[in-house]
Amino acid sequence: MIKGQLTDTDRTEIVKYRLEKAYRTYNEAIGSIENSYVETAANRLYYAAYYAVSALLISYKYEASTHNGVIQMFGKVFLRNNIIDKKYGKTFNQLFSLRLTGDYEDRHILDLETEVLPLVEPAKELIDLVSEMAKKQLKELTAFIMRFPMV
Repeated sequence: MIKGQLTDTDRTEIVKYRLEKAYRTYNEAIGSIENSYVETAANRLYYAAYYAVSALLISYKYEASTHNGVIQMFGKVFLRNNIIDKKYGKTFNQLFSLRLTGDYEDRHILDLETEVLPLVEPAKELIDLVSEMAKKQLKELTAFIMRFPMV
């Protein structure tokens, strides 16, 4: 993900960028579904969620350097502590598994109706939830910075 210390300004810029990228990527998934690009849709749904979850982690000053690291950190910090409902962890894991299947399994063709479409709305819910949490965290960070500016 990100190496080295981030300034609060850098953190804010990265979080905003990742959230924008999450929604842009989600829209790519919808376009792929409309064109019956099933594997591409699965890939884009996962990455949309990944960008949003990674933005959330960064907003809370957590770092992970791999996809599995992001999934594990999300679970450890937000799901195990009941900050976020575990159903969102299940959704994130299903999206990851679907992406791996679509990208790497030569003997399994993803089915749009039974495998991809059922995850479209849960993916959007996950993205919306973690995006709002990340934005709230950034507002709190910005308010803190404004109260105690660096000299």
